Amino acid sequence: MWNGVGAWFNDRLDLDSIRRFMAHKRVPVHSGTVWYYLGGITLFLFAIQVVTGVLLLLYYRPTASDAFESVQFITTRVHFGWLIRSIHSWSANLMVLSAMLHMFSTFFLGAYKRPRELTWLSGMALLFLALAFGFSGYLLPWNTLSFFATKVGTESAGSMPLIGPALLKLLRGGNDVTGATLTRFFGFHVAVLPGIATMLILFHLALVQRWGISSPKEDAPTMPFFPNFALREMVAWYGALAILGSLAALFPWELGVKADPFAPAPAGIRPEWYFLAVFYTLKLLPSKVWLFEGELVGIFGLMVGVIFWTLTPFWATHLENQGKRHVVQSIGAIVIGYLVVFSALGYWK
Repeated sequence: MWNGVGAWFNDRLDLDSIRRFMAHKRVPVHSGTVWYYLGGITLFLFAIQVVTGVLLLLYYRPTASDAFESVQFITTRVHFGWLIRSIHSWSANLMVLSAMLHMFSTFFLGAYKRPRELTWLSGMALLFLALAFGFSGYLLPWNTLSFFATKVGTESAGSMPLIGPALLKLLRGGNDVTGATLTRFFGFHVAVLPGIATMLILFHLALVQRWGISSPKEDAPTMPFFPNFALREMVAWYGALAILGSLAALFPWELGVKADPFAPAPAGIRPEWYFLAVFYTLKLLPSKVWLFEGELVGIFGLMVGVIFWTLTPFWATHLENQGKRHVVQSIGAIVIGYLVVFSALGYWK
C-alpha cells in the first residue's frame, strides 16, 4: 500500500530528482565550518517567530485602547500565553543576534566574492528587515517603555536628510505617536514585512543553492549535505531551541505599565540592544556640528557607513586583489569593536 502511495506522489512531484539533488549536494569542510550553521539557525528562529506570532494574533487587538489589555490577557489568562509571548520576544532578539553573527562570519570567510555578491546583498537586506521587525514589534504591547522608545526612534528617523520629514509622517501616521502609529506598526509587522521577507528568503536560498557555500580554501574537502550536514544543522537547531526555551521560561518577557501619551518620559529610556550603538553615537554628538544640526550629521554619517558596509563585495574584493586582505579584516574588526563598545556604553550610561 505504502509503496503505491509513494509511487503516486513520485509520479506527480518527481521526488527522484529531489533524492538525486540531496545525494550530490556537498558542503566544504574546514576550520570555519561551524559558522555555516548560523544561516540555518536564523531561518529556524524566523519560523518560530511566524508560528508564535500567529498564536499571539488570535488574541491581540491593535488599538491604543485595547493593545495593552489584550497582551495582559495573553500573559495572565491564556494557557501558556506568557510562554508563547516570551518565546516570541526572545526569539526575535536571538534571530537578530544570529543574523549579525552570520553576517560577520560571511565577511571574515570572504564569502561575498564573485559570484556571490547578490547573496551578500540579499542577506544584508534580510538583516535590515529583521531590525525593522524588531522596531515595529516593539511598540505593539503599548507600554510606557515601548511608547517613548518608539517616539525617540521615529524622531531619529525623521532627522534623515531629505526623506526625514516624510518618513516621520509615514511611520507615525501623523506628527505624534498615537493609536494611528500603533495600527501602522501592526500592519508593517504582520503583513508588509513578512511578505517582503518571504520573497527575499526564497531569493536568498535560491542564490545559496545556485552558487553553493563558499570556502576560504579552494581545495577544501567536502561532506554530503544529506545526511551529514543536515543532521548537524538539526542539532544546531535543537541547541538554539534549548537556549530559547531556557530564556523564555527563566526570564519571562515583562509587560510593564500601560503607555500614557500625556505623561512625561521616564528617565533612562533606551531602544533595544541592536540599536544601542546608534543611539549612543547620536547621544554623544553636540547640538551643532559646524553649521549643521548634530543629529543630522550623525544620521548622515551612519547612513554612509551602512551603505559602505553593504557594498562590501565591491570594495573588499578590490582591496584583496591588491593583496590587502589584512586591511579588510581590520575594517571588520573595527566595526565589531564599535558595535560592542558603543552598545555597552549605551546600556550603562
